[in-house]
Parts: sequence; C-alpha cells; structure tokens
Amino acid sequence: MKNLHIIEHPLIRHKLAKLRDEATPMQEFRRLLDDIGLLMTYEVTRELQTVSVEVRTPVGTASCSRLERVPVLVTILRAGIGMLGSFMQMLPESPVGFLGLQRDEETLQPESYYSKIPFVARTSPVILIDPMLATGGSASDAIEHLRKNGVEEITFVCLVAAPEGVRAINERYPDLQIYTAALDDRLNEHGYIVPGLGDAGDRVFGTGADDIR
Repeated sequence: MKNLHIIEHPLIRHKLAKLRDEATPMQEFRRLLDDIGLLMTYEVTRELQTVSVEVRTPVGTASCSRLERVPVLVTILRAGIGMLGSFMQMLPESPVGFLGLQRDEETLQPESYYSKIPFVARTSPVILIDPMLATGGSASDAIEHLRKNGVEEITFVCLVAAPEGVRAINERYPDLQIYTAALDDRLNEHGYIVPGLGDAGDRVFGTGADDIR
C-alpha cells in the first residue's frame, strides 16, 4: 500500500502479542502501549531534518547535529493519549496539541468536539497520533482539520491499521506518510479491526456498566 511503513522489530512483535491478548489487564496494557510507542518513535522520526552545530565538551569541541525543527505532537482523543507519553518522553521539547473526535456508533462517522493545536504547528512537522486506524474516518477528519488550519507537514502514526483505513487516507491524502506496527486483515461489520486488540480507549482507560453518562 502507498506510503505505508510497517515498523518491523522483534520487540515490537513480542509486546504487540501481549497487547492483543484479551487477558492483558489495563495496567499492563498501558505499559505495553508506552513501550511500543517508544520503539516506534525511532523510525517515525528518522526523516526529521538536522543542522550541524559545534558543542563545547569538557575537553574540546565536537561537531554534532540537532533537529532543525522540533516536531509538534498532536493526539486524537481519547485513545491517542495512551501513546502520547512515549513520544513526549523522546521529544520533550515538542509542543502538544489535542483533537477530540468521537465515532457515531450507528453511522461509524467521526464527530469533532474539541481542538487545541499549537500555532507553531503551521510551520513545523506534525506527528498525528492515534492507536487505531480502522475506517480512516477519524484520521482523515483530523488531517483535514489540521490542513484547514494551515498545517502542511503531517505524519500519521498508529499502532494497528486496517487495509480499509490505509486506503481511505491514501485516496484522500496521497502524499501523507503512515507508520504502523501492524497491518491487520480487515474491519468487521461494526467497524472494528480484525483481529485488532479491541477498543484501545477502553483498554487504556477502563470502562464498565456503571460509567456516568
């Protein structure tokens, strides 16, 4: 598939197997998601541009490199928060933005309810984070929202993707790069990725019959 980068690494595959397991408890799911996010950060940021600098060490001068532009991290609420921490750990200087998009369970279409994007995102590379790329509706709407607000350089990062979601982004944004740890088989009739790992938001934050509405 066009512009799709599947990050292959033994540790990612190992941790993803545990993450998929329905018996994995919430606290372990959170830790694994953070671990995989850290591993993915290396590949996602590989193409960031650097500039040469001279650094004075205690015993001399070293020729080094620094990021030319620090990327802005934007996460799609709420599940994206589960991966945000790992990217913030590796990119502590990065500004952070949030987009609130929720899926209508009948139409499977995303609805926007919150947006807070740093102004510097208009002139910086943006890493857009959401653990699941299912129908591609939420991701596409998030990309469109960013584009309408002057953001031009966007890379989309997810943990697990469905072919339908990748095709949806390819068709709407043919030049946008997608990074994922796994490309799964398909979507089911409810719009969930198969085999997937369930509802990432629920598995990160918990849910139950007594949730306050």
